[in-house]
Amino acid sequence: MRGIGAVARDSGLSVSALRFYDSAGVLVPAEVDPATGYRRYRDDQVRAARLIAGLRRVGLPVAEIAEAVRELDDLPAVRRRLDAHRQRLEAGLADARRELLRIHALLDLEELMTRVSLPAAALAATIDAVRFAAGADPELPMLRCVLADVTGGLLTLVTTDRFRMAVASAPAGVEGPPIRSVLPLPFVDELRRGLTGGEAGLDLTPGRVRAEPAALEAEPLDIDYPDHRRLLDGLTTPATRVTVDTAALRSRVEAASAATRVHDGTAYQVAVLAFDPTGGVSLVPEAECSGEAHLAVNREFLLQALDAGGAGQLVLELDGPIKPLAVRVPGDDSRFSILMPVRP
Repeated sequence: MRGIGAVARDSGLSVSALRFYDSAGVLVPAEVDPATGYRRYRDDQVRAARLIAGLRRVGLPVAEIAEAVRELDDLPAVRRRLDAHRQRLEAGLADARRELLRIHALLDLEELMTRVSLPAAALAATIDAVRFAAGADPELPMLRCVLADVTGGLLTLVTTDRFRMAVASAPAGVEGPPIRSVLPLPFVDELRRGLTGGEAGLDLTPGRVRAEPAALEAEPLDIDYPDHRRLLDGLTTPATRVTVDTAALRSRVEAASAATRVHDGTAYQVAVLAFDPTGGVSLVPEAECSGEAHLAVNREFLLQALDAGGAGQLVLELDGPIKPLAVRVPGDDSRFSILMPVRP
């Protein structure tokens, strides 16, 4: 017979572990001194103790360790139990690897994610200021979108259909790195319909955009969107700046006769603006379009730009007949549109 200390040394189990497995009924000593409580084990029980120590190290549950001890005389059964546990460990390791990969991907997204928050009314107004200039040509789907440019505490939205460009910015709370994300037009339209009040938010990553509180999600378009900054940097100081009453100018544009043109099978009308030295703007027939103070533009585009500029007054900037016409809100450089001229 062996004492508990000797069994502990020979098996790799601690004395406290042997006492635990005794109380659990897994390895009961052959003798227990009734006076001292000292445990003694048979020599063959050392084999069972060594088995227990090994199974404990590989994480076999106590209930299964007890079964393996009872099966010691049936080695094939013990081996089947070991194989089943190995398969569970391998499956668990595969699951752990997948979960760790998912967590790494999540951390990468969090690291790359830019969170933008601003009042819903401000986001709605910013969308309204640019939506009219988004592309509508089904043959140019890459322009049926809105560029969201986030940098320096500003959310800037940009749209263009090659013949005009609209830009609007709004101050926003920004967490994360600067990002340019090209948003599909259906996503932006659905987002706009859901903006009623309170706070709005955009979570932008290179592969995903999510809008709150509507919980809308979309995949940004993988396109090389026109660089609006370079275009704007190329604009020179305008030769003429005229402040106009939006409603009055709109009425004159609608009432004036307009020549019809056809481009790529699409008919459109032309509005010719004449800027006089006193700071006024008038509409003239296309035949009178000449000199530096005249500019011909797409009539419908001009009306849409006036509507997007809002009620009150707007500033028109002219730099000759072949340079774009800029339509701005007075004292607000965050919202404006640019119309390409039509050659008379």
